[in-house]
Amino acid sequence: MSTDFTLHAKGREDTGKGASRRLRRLAAEIPAIVYGGKKDPAQIKLNHKDVVKALENEAFYSHIIALDVDGSSEDVILKDVQRHPAKPVILHMDFLRVNKTTQLQTKAPIHFINEDICAGVKVGGGIIAHTMTELDITCLPQDLPEYIEVDMSAVEVGQTLHISDLVLPKGVESVALSHGADHDLPVVTVNKSKAASADDEGTEAASSEDGAASEE
Repeated sequence: MSTDFTLHAKGREDTGKGASRRLRRLAAEIPAIVYGGKKDPAQIKLNHKDVVKALENEAFYSHIIALDVDGSSEDVILKDVQRHPAKPVILHMDFLRVNKTTQLQTKAPIHFINEDICAGVKVGGGIIAHTMTELDITCLPQDLPEYIEVDMSAVEVGQTLHISDLVLPKGVESVALSHGADHDLPVVTVNKSKAASADDEGTEAASSEDGAASEE
């Protein structure tokens, strides 16, 4: 199980909203929690600048992270990031401990490729509408994908791709599909453009009028 990211953290004893505000305001640090595995949850703090830099890389959200807490390292994945609604400030983070023999559940971002040559857009004049941008998955840590790729080149106007249409990497399963076929949710659709719809309606109306005139 390889790790591409390392974060350094320190343990913290002071908890609560007041302590968290002091951390963010006075020390430019982020309160966080590490949980899972056979250990008790641990309260930690991270350097805000280091975290902001790490979050700039999309892969950070879906990779194993080597979390060094006071010199002791453990493998984790990022489970949640709480951000300030108006300021570029990270308020809190959650990390989940992982090990190579235990399945984990997390989210993988969806990358839509070949949208510029999508048949439904280039030929049919359609518009691509994304219903999902990430997928809930289960897998072993060693099989954790950086992203799920969806090829849009052959998708036509009016066509919808569902979760079952995605090609998942080996060892990766969809959480939704594990609950049954009725959870096979839409991922992306190529909708007919409003202009094309209006043209179709106009053609249909004209045909109806011609038909009525012929009957007269």
